[in-house]
Amino acid sequence: MMNMSEYLTTTPALKGRVKQRYADFIVEEVLTDGYVCKAQRFNKSWEEREQREMKVPERKDEEHLLLDMEKINTDSSAAMAIISRGLNVSKKRIGYAGLKDKRAITCQRISIYMPDAGLVERFGVKGIEIRNPIWNNKRVELGELKGNQFIITIREIAQSEEEIRKIVEEFGREANEVGLPNFYGNQRFGGKRQITHRVGKLLLLGKFEEAVMLYLTDTYEEEKEEIKQARINLAKTRDYKKALREFPMETRAEKAMLNHLVNYPNDFAGAFTELPEKMRYLFTHAVQSDIFNKILTKRITKYGAKALEKIDGDVLVNGVPAIILPGFESVYAEGEAGEIEREVMKNEELTFESFKTNKLSELSSKGERKEIVLRAENFKLEKIEDDIFNEGKKVLVISFFLSKGNYATTVLRELLKEEIF
Repeated sequence: MMNMSEYLTTTPALKGRVKQRYADFIVEEVLTDGYVCKAQRFNKSWEEREQREMKVPERKDEEHLLLDMEKINTDSSAAMAIISRGLNVSKKRIGYAGLKDKRAITCQRISIYMPDAGLVERFGVKGIEIRNPIWNNKRVELGELKGNQFIITIREIAQSEEEIRKIVEEFGREANEVGLPNFYGNQRFGGKRQITHRVGKLLLLGKFEEAVMLYLTDTYEEEKEEIKQARINLAKTRDYKKALREFPMETRAEKAMLNHLVNYPNDFAGAFTELPEKMRYLFTHAVQSDIFNKILTKRITKYGAKALEKIDGDVLVNGVPAIILPGFESVYAEGEAGEIEREVMKNEELTFESFKTNKLSELSSKGERKEIVLRAENFKLEKIEDDIFNEGKKVLVISFFLSKGNYATTVLRELLKEEIF
């Protein structure tokens, strides 16, 4: 957790509530070619939602069908798994540029290799819509996005309209002109459970048993009682067979690991490989992100408002100071900047060599650097009105654009001056 001294904007805290409703968080993907996937369905009331018929155009020699995928309260991986089953195609045939939030309305462009046009036209699942089909020779690839446009509603604000307007307009100026500290958001570390980086560190240190048991047994206060109890019981008994029965169906990752441990009780590295490959990468990324956040926090503690400016020894990327995301090819910065990086790495008891693993090679990372300044581009106050869901309170709608790899929750954290999950 960060503390109050690490907020850099000068505005008073906006006292409100984020993500009270799924429609309060809208994410529209912007691809590198300028294509914007606009939310058009789930951001409307039931009465306003049109019943659309989709017609897939005639295919010539193109092999990939491009589609907009709009979803509500579903993560991207789950939505694409549902689409793969509904269209009877392998998940490997689906291309996408990036993963989107679950508790939100999101729209992103996907591609499907050679699907059956009739199945595409008939596809209908609650909470997921596919539309705007175009045949193309090119698959949508991971990373092919410019960024995301966010439309965010903040509810339950007790401050007056005048106060809200004053805070938001000044914040928008600072966010665009000066920039914000480019912290990784809490969802990078597993949301409320905040476990991904802790498991990742144990894996990098070769402590596979500790890593697997931490992943399976760690709980948090608001976790569903059935899941929490299953974790507590497993921690006490280490009875994998019993745990496999007790963990509910929704804990797919845990059940896959437990199933492996029932058959191979001491193969903890093997249990970890039961997780989807893309999920396994996230553990190393979370460690790197945690170290980045700690280095940036130290800079802010030491330099205050000047923390985002160049200091002695800084490595610049696009003219902006950039901090290590450590890996086996990383090199420390020089001078004062390098001293802070070294201090954090020493405290973490990790070296650059820790990021080259032999047993689970997918955990290895060469490392890179990430800019420390986040700019919320085209930050706009869209409207302030009475909050129909919270009597006597105000609701605020803002919009802004973030380039890829950056977090809207980082912007909201500075605006509300509190942690956002």
